[in-house]
Amino acid sequence: AVTSVIDGLKRLYIEKLKPLEVAYRFNDFASPLLTNSDFDAKPMVMLLGQYSTGKTTFIKHLLKSNFPGAHIGPEPTTDRFVVVMSGSDERTVPGNTIAVQADMPFNGLTTFGGAFLSKFECSQMPHPVSIN
Repeated sequence: AVTSVIDGLKRLYIEKLKPLEVAYRFNDFASPLLTNSDFDAKPMVMLLGQYSTGKTTFIKHLLKSNFPGAHIGPEPTTDRFVVVMSGSDERTVPGNTIAVQADMPFNGLTTFGGAFLSKFECSQMPHPVSIN
């Protein structure tokens, strides 16, 4: 029995779509096969903008605290793509590490190669806003 919309979508994908993707090698030319972590991941928000427009300041305001790797200044200070998420302790995880962890929904980013992953990182911290 399906208990939620997400469970229903996951089941539909595994039973109907994934076999077709495997049979026609969809992941070889389009995108990687979806994993459980893709369905089970918490909702995410992406902030985009020119440098020094307040993206980091906005995140710090929402969290009411600093996060690992946050630097604010008039010149470009954040030269990478940063995921801020809940974690057991404060730490920064390199992109090539977080992208291959099975329990994280970032496996699809490996298709962009090492150059992208070297500019990608995950900032983890225990925080009530980022937990729920």
